[in-house]
Amino acid sequence: MAKTSLEKIASWDEEIAQIKNKQKLERQKHNREEQKARNHRLCKRHALLEKMLPEIITITEEQYQTFLERAVANDYGRDKLNKIIAQGAANGTEKAPTEATPTAANATPKSTQTATPNNTAESAKADGGATVQG
Repeated sequence: MAKTSLEKIASWDEEIAQIKNKQKLERQKHNREEQKARNHRLCKRHALLEKMLPEIITITEEQYQTFLERAVANDYGRDKLNKIIAQGAANGTEKAPTEATPTAANATPKSTQTATPNNTAESAKADGGATVQG
């Protein structure tokens, strides 16, 4: 039995409604996935910050914002971030190399001293126990 033009139009309208519904569901799924990834990223990064600076747990939201503004949300912090991003892009990776830079006055900076033949225990043994201090 052949469909009339009105029946064809009604059938297409129904298909359009189904496709729009599928599109809406897919957008919702995509948004949920993005939100889940964002929440995971925020929790993971803040946990790392708390691990490095445990005293940050006790400060207020206002103090936290002030800390971030003074420690990283400035020209120096943006410059460092841009360099890390550029290094990642140059290496073809998204992960940034770790860099020993103090983030606050209370933070204990990691040693930036590199191993040279005169400042390691291994080189002292290789040099017959002689070390140079200075």
